[in-house]
Amino acid sequence: MEHRLISSIETALGWSGAEKLGKGFARGSVDDPTLISGLLTPNRLLDMVMRRSLDRPQFRCFQKGDEVHPAIYYTDTVSPRGQSVSMVNMRSLGRLLREGATLILDQANVFDPTMEVACRALQWWSCERVQVNAYLTTNDAAGFPLHWDDHDVVIVQLAGEKEWEVRSASREVPMYRDSAPNNTPSNEIIWSGVMKTGDVMHIPRGHWHQATRSGSGSGNSLHVTFGITKRTGASWLAWLADWCREREIFRHDLDRRRGPDSQALAEAAKALVDDRSPADFLTAHEQETALPRHLPFLDILGPLDAVVCTTHFPPRVVENGETAEVVAAGKKLTLTAKALPALRLLLSGGPVLLEQATAVVGREVREVAEILVEEELCAVLTPELSSGYTGLVTNAVS
Repeated sequence: MEHRLISSIETALGWSGAEKLGKGFARGSVDDPTLISGLLTPNRLLDMVMRRSLDRPQFRCFQKGDEVHPAIYYTDTVSPRGQSVSMVNMRSLGRLLREGATLILDQANVFDPTMEVACRALQWWSCERVQVNAYLTTNDAAGFPLHWDDHDVVIVQLAGEKEWEVRSASREVPMYRDSAPNNTPSNEIIWSGVMKTGDVMHIPRGHWHQATRSGSGSGNSLHVTFGITKRTGASWLAWLADWCREREIFRHDLDRRRGPDSQALAEAAKALVDDRSPADFLTAHEQETALPRHLPFLDILGPLDAVVCTTHFPPRVVENGETAEVVAAGKKLTLTAKALPALRLLLSGGPVLLEQATAVVGREVREVAEILVEEELCAVLTPELSSGYTGLVTNAVS
């Protein structure tokens, strides 16, 4: 998937691919104002908040370093039938923003097609799961105190300015579920300064950091944080633990009186490790991750005119003589080899208008598209979903 955000991040950070993700702090700037404004604006974020029923902790507000009680900016909207729905009170929220506050919307990719597509592009690029949180700070409001994240982050400053401080890790590759706490910040400051519109920053897991507008006066800051959770050796071992249930020896009780057969268990564990390598785990994770949510195709609502591949990771397409195999999202499809051109186009990650595609790869593209939509590897390209690609992702036919 050719997304402008990916190429801009690589250029800004001096990367060529995702190999340096998590390897070290990096910072740069995107020289593409239309990309920055096209991702998200403060008003679009507020509109997103206004039109949805949100609740803590997905949407939170902070003032002077403390979380504002939800009762101050939430209200219950009651329908004529007495149904109560919790909504953000935009008048109260506006007052907080004028005074100076920080708003946080977790998983903005769930609500906004542009953020959804950006996260999918980052997943195809990194082969890791990605979510995005949006942070809007007004006037001289403070941000979070010094903290670390249990995942790598790529931060894009979309509007205004914010002052940052980034420190080195005080514990090597700390984890959310770990053998020891990680409560003491490092004293080594790697970088401190102001992130301005278009700036990009990569902070590896475990690096301490904080951001604020304290003392900045009037103004605002909007940035998005793409959280990229990479798999670890512990993830591999947890995966092996699931597979061990296939073998009878691991399903037997451990007898306290006689003691377990440690040698037999150790040999079986070694065989399991030998049979399923870390590389096997990485491949399985990408090919077996469940499908994301998307609209179902209903022919009663209209014909299938345009589609796009929406799997979390790129599907694997393999030619086997007279057949072609597609492996993705825990599914394996077998089609005739003549479907290969259509498959490669439809599973490219870019939007596909079927009328255009027919002229390029032939009439069978419609039949293949119907199969992929039925199997939920592709989704109907609605105008709303299409807006997430417009100007950001290359049309597949192009």
